Amino acid sequence: MKNTISLIDIGVNLADQCFSNDLEDVLERARQADIDKLILTGTSEEVSNAVIELTEQYETHFPNMLYTTVGIHPHYADQFNRDSFNHLTQLASHPKVVALGETGLDFNRNFSSQKNQIYAFEQQLELAGKLKMPLFMHERDAAQRQLEILHAYRDHFSHGVIHCFTGDRDTLFRYLDLDLHIGITGWICDERRGLELQNLVANIPLDRLMIESDAPYLLPRSINPPPSNRRNEPCYLRFVLEMISQCRNESLETLASTIRETTKTFFNI
Repeated sequence: MKNTISLIDIGVNLADQCFSNDLEDVLERARQADIDKLILTGTSEEVSNAVIELTEQYETHFPNMLYTTVGIHPHYADQFNRDSFNHLTQLASHPKVVALGETGLDFNRNFSSQKNQIYAFEQQLELAGKLKMPLFMHERDAAQRQLEILHAYRDHFSHGVIHCFTGDRDTLFRYLDLDLHIGITGWICDERRGLELQNLVANIPLDRLMIESDAPYLLPRSINPPPSNRRNEPCYLRFVLEMISQCRNESLETLASTIRETTKTFFNI
């Protein structure tokens, strides 16, 4: 399948060391697959610095292709300290930074304490309001607490996306009731654990729907044959679009065009 318009990948972990030896090739494959914009994910202060550097490093060869978020993922919330707020504020002033995050709650693995996760999340919600920037949010097994916090802070920030949504019907509608956007990954292509998402995706208003690879994770299982290294890349984003098209019974062209415009508006790119 050859897309007739270009796509935007809203979540790519290109600072991951698995891309360190062939990143330029990864970007070229994305460009050849009609992925003309990538939003790199900042997950810690260190990674946020790194992805900003990547946008600068590749701007000449891939102009206007790379953007980034800056934030502290709940896995690293124990590292959030009194200087983090100021550092993220400084990083967010870079012209390639288009959102704050990845932030939120993860009560599945609890790599950081729940108390520190909540504190770091609330601090980044405050910062989003202060800087008038959109939020790129993570949530795993923490929907109830995350929704409570978002209700309390919803008037503080303009808009946000729940990236890599994998929740149930009730959680989806509660996020939508908060006027949030929803990011869909290759999870929807998984015939084992993605069935509920396949049934739910038609309920997401098209002007709230965005797509992402979350590379190098969540390789779409609909790729046949899969790449030998099992590494996901932005160039496979079209498989996510194809599955959404099947589940919603909507044309690829309509989906691609509308999702692209939604994404450009959301991130102001």
